[in-house]
Order: sequence, then C-alpha cells, then structure tokens
Amino acid sequence: MTDSILSKAATMEIPINSNGDSRTAEDDSLEQGAQIGGSLDEIVGTLPVNMDLQQVMVSGPNLNETSIVSGGYGGAAEGIIPTSSIKAPSMHHSNSHPSMMSEEAAKGVAVEKFDSVKKWSINTYKCTKQMFSERFGRGTKTVDMELEAQIDVLRETKMKYEHILRLARELTNHFYNMVQTQQALGDTFADLSQKSPELQDEFGFNAETQRLLCKNGETLLGAINFFVSSINTLVNKTMEDTLMTIKMYENARLEFDAYRADLEELSVGPRDAAAMVRIEMAQQQYQIHKDKYERLHSDVSIKLKFLEENKVKVMHKQLLLFHNAVSAYFAGNQQQLEQTLRQFNVKLKPPGSDKPSWLEEQ
Repeated sequence: MTDSILSKAATMEIPINSNGDSRTAEDDSLEQGAQIGGSLDEIVGTLPVNMDLQQVMVSGPNLNETSIVSGGYGGAAEGIIPTSSIKAPSMHHSNSHPSMMSEEAAKGVAVEKFDSVKKWSINTYKCTKQMFSERFGRGTKTVDMELEAQIDVLRETKMKYEHILRLARELTNHFYNMVQTQQALGDTFADLSQKSPELQDEFGFNAETQRLLCKNGETLLGAINFFVSSINTLVNKTMEDTLMTIKMYENARLEFDAYRADLEELSVGPRDAAAMVRIEMAQQQYQIHKDKYERLHSDVSIKLKFLEENKVKVMHKQLLLFHNAVSAYFAGNQQQLEQTLRQFNVKLKPPGSDKPSWLEEQ
C-alpha cells in the first residue's frame, strides 16, 4: 500500500485553475502539496516502528520507471517522457584529429624555415663583416700560400686554354667553308669538262685535284673536331669542376675566419655566466667550420693534383694528333693522314651525315 501511495504521489499531476477564480495556480499547488505532505505523514506514522528510512527508500518507486511531464500542468498523456529513454551523451572523443595534426605539421615546417632563415642571416652577417674587414685591412685572413699559387695557375691556364679552344673553333669553321668551296669548285670543273671538249682534260685534272683535296680536308676536319671536343671537355668540365670545388673552399675559408674572429672577440670580453654560454656556442660553431674548411682544403689539393696529371695526358695526345694530321694534310700524304686518325681512334662521319633528311626539312 505504501508503494502505491508513493508511486501515485510521485506521478501526480497538479491541475491549473483557469475558470477565472481569484485563487491562483500557486495557491492551489501549495494547498495540494500540503495535503500530500499530511497524507505522507499519516502513512509514515502507520509504518512499523522497526522499519527505518532506508527500508522505505528501498521499497519506494524505481527511479528508472518515473516519468517527466513535458506538456506542462494538466498536459496530455503523450507528453510524458519515461526517464529510462533518456541517455547520457557519449563522452568518447577520438584521439585522432587530422586537422590538428596538419596544423601541428604546418607549425613545425614554419618553425624549421624560420630557424634556417635565422641561421642563414647570422652566417651572412658574419661573413659580410669578415669580408669587409679583410678588404679594409682590419681583419686577419687564413692563407695557404702554396695552395693559393696553384689555384692562380689553374685560373690562368684555364683562360689560355679557352683562347686555344676559341681559335680552334674558328679554324674549324674556316676550314669547313674552304672544303665546301673546293667541293663546289670540283663539281663545276667536272661539269665544264663534259661541256667543253677542247678543255676536257684540263677541267678533268682540276676536278680530280679538288675532289682529292676535299676528301683530305674532310679527314683533317675529323681530326680537328676531335681536338676541339677534347679541349672543350678538359676546359668546361674537368677544370670547371675543380674551380667549383675551389669556390666552395673559398666560401668555407671565409666562414671559418668569420667564426674565428667572433670567438676571439668573445674571448677577450667579460667572463660572466651569459658570456661563457656564448663563448661555448661560438667554440662549437668555430669547430664545425674549421672541420669543413680543412675537408675542402684537402679536396682542393687532391683535385688539383689529379687535374694536372689528366691535363698533361690529354694535351699530349691531342697536340700530337693535331700536329701529325695538319702535317700530313699539307704534305699531301693521304695515307699518313688516314693512319694518324686510326692511331688515335678518330672515327669520321660519313659525308652528308650532318645534313638533315628530307623529312626533317619538310
């Protein structure tokens, strides 16, 4: 009985008086609440003495079966929502957030770029300061006299070889034009020998001579082209590669002197805690650039040595080829000229191979 009364009290709806009575809905609610409170007191008074409040609460209505009136006082029955149908919102959150990960990656890239720009700016400032100090005679410069002399010789040698290469190309162009002229002249003589019976033998001799000169000229052109190609490889590839390493070495030398001067300047200053930290960092940077300078110094020395050996070997072969081919051509010794090309493994292109085909001309 107690369970039914408590259950009825828990689900009781309180009507609102709307007939125009002077009593308000709050007064009715308070009166009904007082009546319910009195009924509950009577019910509790009739319970056995040995039944405590905990037992009453246990035997009371199940909270999962209670209802919530959503339609207001005196609402329809379908406005009552069982509390068992209300579920707590899920508190599970995924740990993976692609947007947050992408933002963190972007921030990491930005920080890395900022650090690289900062290092580059500091390095550029120090090197520029060192360069102006050396130019105005206020800074000291690390110099290897023997290596610097070899570098100067290489630069001078490269300039002279470039001059040889330029003259050899001009000789090739002029000689090619002469060979083309001889070929045209020989064709003209041959044509006139057919159309001039009274001068047929004379035109024929000259035509044959020009054809022979043209053939030997093409052979000599093959030797000169091989000479030009070898000199071009030596100057614009081998020597240029060594000069690129020398440029890296000179930059490393400038950086080394810049950080060395920075360390020396900090060493003569105060020795407080902050200064000692800066000195330690400067010492680390100095050691890094010193190792880089010494490594490139060794690379330049090795490359200069091998370049000199390669230059002597290549030029010995090419100068001998050029001399023998030119001598044989102007001596009119066709067999010696061809033998010279075979000796140096020079392959001649067939006549007309440089001309485009009729399909390419369209």
